[in-house]
Amino acid sequence: MREIQFLFMPKVKIRPQELFDAERLFDIITHTNLEFIEFPIKTLEEERYFLQLNEAKREANFEHNFSILYYGKLVGACGIRIDQHRPWIGEIGYFIDREYQGKGIATEAVGQLEKFGFERLDLQRIVILMDIRNLASERVAQKCRYEKEGIMKRVHRVGEDYYDCFLYAKTR
Repeated sequence: MREIQFLFMPKVKIRPQELFDAERLFDIITHTNLEFIEFPIKTLEEERYFLQLNEAKREANFEHNFSILYYGKLVGACGIRIDQHRPWIGEIGYFIDREYQGKGIATEAVGQLEKFGFERLDLQRIVILMDIRNLASERVAQKCRYEKEGIMKRVHRVGEDYYDCFLYAKTR
């Protein structure tokens, strides 16, 4: 019976993050080279606190965070942050465990997240910003058919340094 269930399990699935995801997410954050993303989370307790805030963020329509599952195993996270001045615009972000990168997981997760944004949140525009050095993230945006709109100067901060970002977007 277990083999039959495995055959019908979706390869990639996103679901709202839960408190029990904390250890796995913290493990991914601390053991994956995420050089193009600045994480404010430095301890497992901070990760748990972040996850505890998710429900309030969803209710306030500020941020909708999801865990990314690959054949049922948590391998990353993604989310949409809503522009608080223009609530019809959302910004997508994502990261994948280093052992699972290059398998199309982020592309599939972004597609599911985009559908959620346009259909459930009624967004009119979704953007993806990525450090111009982050070629893998740029490929995800391109595969998901986001249009490159330009470069935003010194908008991305990692540590004390500021970097340019590509701006990719898709409208409803």
